[in-house]
Amino acid sequence: MTNAHKIAILEGDAIGPEIMRQALRVFSTLEQHRDVAFELIHAPFGAQAYFDHGQAFPETTKAICDEADAILKGPVGLSFEESKKIPVEEQAERGAILPLRARFETFANFRPIYLSKDMAHFSPLKPEIIRDGIDILLIRELVGGLYFGEKDRGVNADGLRYVHETLAYDERQIERVVRVAFEQARARRGKLHNIHKSNVLMSSVLWNEVFEEVQADYPDIEVHHQLVDAAATALCLNPAQFDVMVMENMFGDILSDQGGGILGSLGLMPSACLGPEKAYYEPSHGSAPDIAGKNMANPYSMIGSVAMMLDMSFNMKDEASFVWDAMTEVFESGVTTADLKGVGDSAKTVGTDAFGDLVIEALERKLAAD
Repeated sequence: MTNAHKIAILEGDAIGPEIMRQALRVFSTLEQHRDVAFELIHAPFGAQAYFDHGQAFPETTKAICDEADAILKGPVGLSFEESKKIPVEEQAERGAILPLRARFETFANFRPIYLSKDMAHFSPLKPEIIRDGIDILLIRELVGGLYFGEKDRGVNADGLRYVHETLAYDERQIERVVRVAFEQARARRGKLHNIHKSNVLMSSVLWNEVFEEVQADYPDIEVHHQLVDAAATALCLNPAQFDVMVMENMFGDILSDQGGGILGSLGLMPSACLGPEKAYYEPSHGSAPDIAGKNMANPYSMIGSVAMMLDMSFNMKDEASFVWDAMTEVFESGVTTADLKGVGDSAKTVGTDAFGDLVIEALERKLAAD
């Protein structure tokens, strides 16, 4: 079969396996309706991988990811107390996530911040602010900045503990992610917000210089420059002003979580992490160990990450749209999940498995009718 895809499945920790189970049902459903096959190869990754294998990102997992056409990753990490049992360098974020990004140079992180008009009641923002819903694409540089700069800690000559962390970018790193953002703006509504902190940070001064050089290639795009703190305010006061936003690593980490807040839950935020040759896909949220095993987690962001993979790695754009439409249909029917409970007296709260059932039923109908 020519339409065969090999996917590395990294379930992660806590709620990871629960929401991953629902996401994987999309692949088997598509196999029943399309001339396509998915080879799903499971591999350990995260905190539990450290306890089981002595490494958060084991060598066997690296080999599986190397051979895969794409990678689907669940959230990782355990509770604060459990995490203290793991050496700092092997804790899930440092020992698994950052090395995964570095290994495949996944420099462009796509985080859609989306609510349809009929899902707008999920947002904590007032209806007059949300109006017809929210549709923003946040592009975050993912392999540079403070998270990947040189780090040092110790005790200085005065006997004081210290830490040094370096925020480092070069023009190539900036240029490539800015160009991705311009291309996305061109494919959407033609507007791009450049988010920076050039009034304080020299890294933002260079960022803006490179941004303006790239901008010369895109005269058709409406460009706005905004300080990151002002952007945080604007996201709450008038999210409709944004189409595509581009920013460096830490700014993107923070503002994308704020994006989840204006939606009503990070459970509504899937993401894609694209490199030159390979991509991985993951929910933007954490592993929520407090609700693990309770069938309460919202699998929207995990299923949405599959939709992004279908679109961006496998060029299955129609099928990806069907997945998005299926999830939107379920929420618009009056169903909610525990993380969104309280947004309406008439909403019926369902668990992880039941939400997956409803999405797959809707997806089946759409595929059968196509």
